[in-house]
Formats: sequence, structure tokens, C-alpha cells
Amino acid sequence: MLYSKTVAVLRLLKALAKWLALGAWVGLLSGAASALFLHALGGATATREAHPALLFGLPLAGAMIALVYGRFGKPVAGGSNLLLERIHDPAEPIPFRLAPLILFSTVLTHLFGGSAGREGTAVQLGGTLASLAQGPLKLASDDHKLLILSGISGGFGAVFGTPLAGTLFGLEVPTVGRLRYDGLVGCFTASVVGDLVCRGLGVSHHLYSAGRIPASSAPLWLGILLLGALAGLASQSFCALTHGVQKLAERLKFVWLRPVVGGLVVIALTCAVGSRDYLGLSLPLIERSFTPGGVVLWAFALKTLFTAVTLGSGFKGGEVTPLFCIGATLGAALAPLTGQPVGIFAALGFVAVFAGAAKTPLACFVMGIELFGAKLGVPLAAVCLLSFVTSGNRGIYASQRRDTTDGTS
Repeated sequence: MLYSKTVAVLRLLKALAKWLALGAWVGLLSGAASALFLHALGGATATREAHPALLFGLPLAGAMIALVYGRFGKPVAGGSNLLLERIHDPAEPIPFRLAPLILFSTVLTHLFGGSAGREGTAVQLGGTLASLAQGPLKLASDDHKLLILSGISGGFGAVFGTPLAGTLFGLEVPTVGRLRYDGLVGCFTASVVGDLVCRGLGVSHHLYSAGRIPASSAPLWLGILLLGALAGLASQSFCALTHGVQKLAERLKFVWLRPVVGGLVVIALTCAVGSRDYLGLSLPLIERSFTPGGVVLWAFALKTLFTAVTLGSGFKGGEVTPLFCIGATLGAALAPLTGQPVGIFAALGFVAVFAGAAKTPLACFVMGIELFGAKLGVPLAAVCLLSFVTSGNRGIYASQRRDTTDGTS
């Protein structure tokens, strides 16, 4: 009896040491790659803002991205969905070319003014680099899956500076309704190490102040519940519009022509709106969302349109930061209509729309606590869960699976 217990303990310690080491290695790679990407992205954004005429080169940049992917990137065109597919079926490795291609194309998209995010690129970098260890280490199929999960967590935690949310995101995103607890050690280690490495390489993350939380009251909670429901509808609208633009773009015979047309539409929208707030990440727009009167009431709809056209027509980048912007501006628009604090509702909307679109309510809830503090925990949980429930079945990741009542997915 004692011998068998000793053997079991030793096996557990061996597995713990193994995934601490693998998670740390993956976190190191993810954090370094994310830092490189964020520095390049910051440079591209600064260059675009210093030279506004670059926007008129967006169609040409789109054509270049399409031609490069057509020539070299067909096996990795799925992007984040390819990672999810490999988690479910790791029969083939993730081609390394995914990393440089997504980094190059995302920076190019932002340099010329496309409305896109950064999470998709960081997650793809982390997942791809993590998968490289599969060959030399000759890991089993199940370990390969967990390694990719760790890479996703490492990239997410590093790019947003939220290691706990990064941990949960890697565990939650592959299958809606199920957490991969077997990947907990690797994902947590990779996310924490990735965040530390990214910060150590000079990356700083913007902090938003939600302000004081008002005393609990019926009007406050009615507003919170309404925001949660609207966030779910907003995420559903974002997914439907992006997929709709993609379907329209696919009618064009030449693949390179799709982002050319999309780029021209973004230019036309910018001229029609008379503002460049909706280009790129729109971080200044997010920041103004926390200030009363900082954004127009329809800013969330405009950011949705700009991003759907950009991503749906073939430009590269993530969806998450635009979803943060859509949520924050939606909260800022609803707050004065319900008589509630703008900063609080901007913070709640910030994570709620993402929760519905990515189908990761737990990760978004924890992200909200990391960004805005535990005192907002209950309202954050309410809006994330309600957004998840009201967002429908469609999400931003087509390769996500759904847990079913019989235990299959």
C-alpha cells in the first residue's frame, strides 16, 4: 500500500515538474514574441498617426497581404481557428510559417489603418511557437494538445497583461461549456511567465479607471442587466456582420481584390465619418469611453462596421481589442440613458461584448477583475454571463466545439 502511494505521488510530482518546465519555456517564447509584436505594432501605429496619408495605401496593403498568403500561407490561412483544430485533432504540426506571416500582415494592416486587434496575432504566435517543441520532445498526442493550449494562454496573458485571464482563456476557448483542467499547470505557468517576459522587455499596458462603484440599487441593477443583454446582441451583430462581409467578399473571383475593395470602403467610411478614431486598435476611443461625454452614442456601431469590413474582406489581426472598444463605447452610450456612472458601465461593457463573441465568460470575468478590481466582481460576472447567454450560438472562432449533454463535443 505504502509503495503504491509513493509511486503515485512520484508520478504526480514528475507530471508537475514536466508542465512547470514546459509552461515556462512556452511562456518565455510567447512573451518574447508578444513583446516583439507589440513594439512593432506601436511603431506602426505611431507612423500612421504621424503620416495620415498612409490610409490611402490600405487597398494596396490588402492586396499584398492576400498575395503573400496566396503564395505562402494557404496551409495556415485558418489562423486562430487552425490552432483550435490542432487542439481537437493534433495529427499534424502547426507550420512555423504561421508566426512570421501573421506578425507581418497584422503590422501591415495597422500601419495603413485597418481596424483590427492584436489578440489573434499573439495567440497564433504563442500557439505556433509552443507547437515547435512537439518534434524534438516527441510528446504524445494529448501532451501536444496541452502544449498548444499553453501557447494560447501565454500569448493572451502576455499581450494584455492579464495572466489569470490568459490561463482561463486557454482552458475555456477550445470547447464552449468545458474547461480543460488537465492543462491548468501548463497554461498558468505559460501565461504568468509570458506576462513577466513581455513586461521585462519594455511593454507596458494601459490602465483604465472605472471610478467609484455606486451603492447597490434597483436602477443600477436594471442598467447592468440591460447592458449584459445588449452586449450579447452586440457580439452577435459583430459576428453576423463580419461573416456577412466575408460572404460578400468571396463573390469576387480574385482573392487579392477582396481586401482592395475592403480598404476602399474603410477609406470611404473614414471620410464620411470625418474621424480616424475607428482605425487601428482605437485605444484613444476606449480611453475616452470612461469619461462622461467622451464618445458619441453610436461609436460602438461605427467600430463594429469598420472592424467587420476590415477583417471580413481579408485583412489580418485579432478581434478582441475592437470588441473591447465596442463594449466600452456601448457601456458609455447606455450609462447616461440609464443615469448610471459612465466609467463603471464602460468597464462592464469592455469585457461583456468579448465574453459573448468569444464564448469565454469566465476568462472575461477574471480579466475584468484584473483590470478594474475585485470590487466590481459581481456586476462583471452578471454582464459576462448574460452576454454569453444572449449572444446566440455564433462566435468569432468557427472551430470552437460545443460540449453536449452526453459528454461529447
